[in-house]
Formats: sequence, C-alpha cells, structure tokens
Amino acid sequence: MKDMKRTLFIIAASLLTGSMTFAQPAKRRTTTTAGSTATATTTAAKQNNDRASLQFPTSATMPEDVVWKRDIYRQLDLMKDKNAPLYYPVEPIGKQVNLFTYLFRLIQTGRVTAYTYKLDGNESFEEKDKLSVKDLLERYNIYYEEKDGKIVVADADVPSAEAKRYYIKESVYLDQRTGTFSTKVTALCPILMRGADEFSTDVEATPYPLFWLKYDDVAPWLSKLPMMGSNLNNVTNMTADDFFTMNRYEGKIYKTNNLQGKILANYCETDSAMKKEQQRIEKQIVDFEEGVWGHEIIDSTKLDSIALAEAAAPKAAKKSGSVWGKRTKTPTATTTAPAKSTAGAKKESAPAAPRVSARRQRR
Repeated sequence: MKDMKRTLFIIAASLLTGSMTFAQPAKRRTTTTAGSTATATTTAAKQNNDRASLQFPTSATMPEDVVWKRDIYRQLDLMKDKNAPLYYPVEPIGKQVNLFTYLFRLIQTGRVTAYTYKLDGNESFEEKDKLSVKDLLERYNIYYEEKDGKIVVADADVPSAEAKRYYIKESVYLDQRTGTFSTKVTALCPILMRGADEFSTDVEATPYPLFWLKYDDVAPWLSKLPMMGSNLNNVTNMTADDFFTMNRYEGKIYKTNNLQGKILANYCETDSAMKKEQQRIEKQIVDFEEGVWGHEIIDSTKLDSIALAEAAAPKAAKKSGSVWGKRTKTPTATTTAPAKSTAGAKKESAPAAPRVSARRQRR
C-alpha cells in the first residue's frame, strides 16, 4: 500500500512539473532563444578575433601614460608608387586582393566593426557610432542582394577601383619605459573618389570618406594579407601590417590635434603656406627626437670619428677668430706697450695647441 502511494505521488509530481514547463509563455520562450542566439554569435565573433590575434600577433599597443605624444592625420594617395601596394590588384586575382576589398569583406562578415565618419573628421570608437553593413551599402550606393537573410556583394560590385585614397591617424610618442621614440598607426579611413569621367583626373573627383577603423582591431587580420613591396622583387615578402608598422607609406599632413581643433586648410590660405606648415610640423617632430637624445642623429656609415673631427675643426677656428676680432682694439699711443714686452706677454699667455687623436668607431 505504501509503495502504491509513493508511485502515485511520483506520477503526480511529474505531471505538475510538465504542466509548469508548457505553461511558460510562448513570447518568453522565443525571447530566450533569440537572446541565446545573439550571445552565441557575439561569442563566436570574439573567438574569431582572439584566434586571429593569437595566430598572428602584432606589435605592442601604445601605453596610455606616455610622457609625450603628437597625433597627426595624413592623406595617402594610392596613385603614388610608394603607396601602390595598397591599391593593386584592383580586382581580385585568385587569392590576391587589395586592401579595400580585404577590409570590405571583413566588415561584411562581421569580423571587424566600422565606425561612422563624422563631418568634423574626428574618429569615435564608441558603441553609438558603430556603422551597420546595410547602412554603409545604402549610403554609398553599393549594389547588394539579400539571400537567406545574408547580404551578398559580388566582387564586381565592390568599389575597390574608386578607393584611391586613405586617411590615417598616427601617433608619434616617447615611451619612457623602454626609452624608445616610435610612430604607430591608430586608425584607418578609406576614401572613394567619385564624380570624374574617364578623361578627368582625381583632382576633379569628389572624395567620399567611408568609415573609420580602429587599427588594433584590423591588425591581426592585416597580418594575414600578403603584399609585394618592391618593383624589383616580385615576391610577396611582407604583409599589410608590416607595411603600416614599418611606416612604408607616404602621406601629406592635413591635420594635427591642436587646442583649437583646426585643420591646416583653416589657417593656410595658399598652397605654398600649406606646404610650409607641413614642413614645419615635420621638422618639429624631428627636432624633438633629436632634443630627447641631446645630439643630432648621424648615420655612422657615412661619417666616422675622423671625418667628424675634420668637419668640426674649421667651424671652431672660424668661431674663435671672429670672437678674437671683436675683442681686439686698435693700439693707441697711451695704451701701447713696448713691442718686445708685448710679444713676450703674448708668447707666455698663448696656450700650446692640443694634440688631437681620433679613433675610428667600431661598426
């Protein structure tokens, strides 16, 4: 009798638990499933980024507590030979793609996040400034199709041929911990050049900055993009990350971080004034680096100790002669001493010429 009661109690408890499970609202069950899917997608994307960072490690990030830093914005013209590795091949050839196509595919597949390019040109990597793939495609009239809930863009519709310029932000900083003076790229922005026909030049085309990318986000992926760095050697012996890390690019300064937030075009009225300002900023950076080490940086392969001593000797002689000439006065009758004693005084006061010996520096 007791066993029968126990059996009936177990059956009743099972029925009650099942009714409570099925009594859960359908909307709540759907929400839970959707949330789990979103969490799984985010986790998968993070795992892909982490895996890429582990397989292709990049240079160390810039410390936040550096004692000196100068932020500079440059414009890269990919039509110049030095920046050409970023532009060619314009259309994919097998596994070879240019930088814009590579970045576009990373954004399309959700591996990298793009951020809105604002009117003031300043980059912002906050959550509210994230740019969705669909908004990007519709904003710049890039043709796409939706298949099974996925956005599909054909290779022929990727506007890689129009991406002829880039904005980059680089930080020149002094790391007091390691005692190094470094330049690091921190942000990228591709630019589409549109509005010119086949008989026009890029000067007549209109630039369309697309989006900002945080360089630390794309660096692990750029380490997987091989590129050719020389016209003489056609071997792909470097990556896109190497290209930016070694500062192999060439670009003109168009903006620096300053107290008034102005770009060079705001206070340089002519092209000549713009060029002088760019040269002045470049020289400020070089002068600061030389001032940190306390001497001018000299290439030891071009000058050795003997050449330095010979070059410094005429300058020292010229300087001492000019100072002596300024201090020497014309003799007068009242101040002139006998010639013999004057000669003797000069002979006694004149120091002997030091003996100079120089050794070659070891390379």
